[in-house]
Amino acid sequence: MVSQQIQEKYAELALRTGVNLQKGQALMINSSIEGADFTKIVAKKAYELGAKDVHINWGDDDLTLWKYQYAPDEVIGEFPEWRVKLHDMYAEDGAAVLSIRSTNPDLLKDIDPTKVAKANKAAAQAMTNFRKYTMNDKITWSIISIPTGDWAQKIFPDKSREDAIASLWEAIIKIVRVDQEDPIKAWDEHNETLKTAREVLNDKNYKKLVFKAPGTDLEMELPEGHIWKGGSAVSEKGITFNPNMPTEEVFSMPHKYGVNGTVSSTKPLNYGGSLIDNFTLTFKDGKVVDFKAEQGEDTLKHLLETDEGASRLGEIALVPHESPVSQSGLLFYNTLFDENASCHVALGKAYPTNVKGGSAMSDEELDKAGVNDSLTHVDFMFGSEQLDIDGVKADGTTEAVFRNGTWALDIKNK
Repeated sequence: MVSQQIQEKYAELALRTGVNLQKGQALMINSSIEGADFTKIVAKKAYELGAKDVHINWGDDDLTLWKYQYAPDEVIGEFPEWRVKLHDMYAEDGAAVLSIRSTNPDLLKDIDPTKVAKANKAAAQAMTNFRKYTMNDKITWSIISIPTGDWAQKIFPDKSREDAIASLWEAIIKIVRVDQEDPIKAWDEHNETLKTAREVLNDKNYKKLVFKAPGTDLEMELPEGHIWKGGSAVSEKGITFNPNMPTEEVFSMPHKYGVNGTVSSTKPLNYGGSLIDNFTLTFKDGKVVDFKAEQGEDTLKHLLETDEGASRLGEIALVPHESPVSQSGLLFYNTLFDENASCHVALGKAYPTNVKGGSAMSDEELDKAGVNDSLTHVDFMFGSEQLDIDGVKADGTTEAVFRNGTWALDIKNK
């Protein structure tokens, strides 16, 4: 276990750089019971920074599993109205939202994927209004992770539970820069690097990206007025925050009708406690028309059938292979970490902030602009040291964006 001092540094980083908690602002935390000690450190620190209220939504893997195993199907397909009202109330009050995600990757491996899909869809439908607050940056929000026993032993299967947790703490602390003397300053510098990368891509204004790697041959049109983002974001009230910690990506959106070809995963996808691995998707005019997976194919099928938009892409993110997460050499079975080791795309809803004026557009205007809509947003990784990316400009000229998994563009000397 890391020291109390290190945990306090991590908590302060999450509050000051993650959600950028303001004096007099409420904070809502989503966390696991297993992470209670760290969560209480965060809560105390939040009050010390001036939070007017801290509310914690506790979760527990065992209770989640038992519900799937024993609850009647009609309950699985329901989402409590009080939880919807709770989230909406805090969002409407302008609260910051911090999620501490540490789920066991194998939690639901023996549960009927139909049940999981049913529950996920019910939750997504119920939380539609709340999701608008986060996906449009109307409030400040952030996602971090801490070790839990089952997750740690999935990553370090040959270690004791205690040693596995200690090893995962060590990896996380390094990747999120808490091992540095001044983590907040380190993140300020990191955000500037990502800002430069996204500015380079915005200046390029590519019409299309072409991806080639073993198992991947994909052409992706980008909408007119698309915007690359990455690192820190700015809320509707002008507060700078970091939605993901760690983050190594710059991201935008594909045109929902403009994706053609095949893409193959390079890391397992942990989807709601079930793993999908070694899978391939084939797109035509933006829609998945064929798919296969060595593991979790039924789960993938249910994901793609969530709604019409779930079989289209809502995000493209570029991550160089030399990112700290990739260089750790670890497979985390946790999207927050694995997506920051590898270029990735997301099935489902796009962030409206990735197109000019998108936050103010109606659903019809977003669709016309090529912005995908869905109840779901699920990232999966397809990058590797073998990935090449070309950018195609409006005049048809082509240039290298990535070669062998890293930047071919000069993003350091903009």
